[in-house]
Amino acid sequence: MKPDPLADYDGFDAALGFTMTHADGDVVRGQIVVSPQQHQPYGIVHGGVYCAVVESAASIGGALWFGDRGQVVGVSNTTHFVRAVREGVLQVEATPLHRGRTQQLWQVYITDAQDRLVSKGEVRLANIVEPAALG
Repeated sequence: MKPDPLADYDGFDAALGFTMTHADGDVVRGQIVVSPQQHQPYGIVHGGVYCAVVESAASIGGALWFGDRGQVVGVSNTTHFVRAVREGVLQVEATPLHRGRTQQLWQVYITDAQDRLVSKGEVRLANIVEPAALG
């Protein structure tokens, strides 16, 4: 049985300011609390924060859907940066576009407090039935 992805996780997502508020195999929701630690030199959120949050949200959803059949790994991440942000709380929502035998495709939207699109990403995941074969 896989561990609960919301239970006491304080790894990379916490460093990004990303907190999941809901996660299952059909949707992952969360928020990013923007702070100066996420800024690039021009004082706006670094695009890598969005890329990493997109990857994390999609991977958690994909892993929950795939369940005890194995593990999932990201093989492609395309993230678009739409609106610059300096502060605030951003909303994150990930949903599947395709879930198949060997791969999944998830889309992730990140919006601001006015429900404006800040970033949009897609992550392709490989479904790995034999995780010991990785690496």
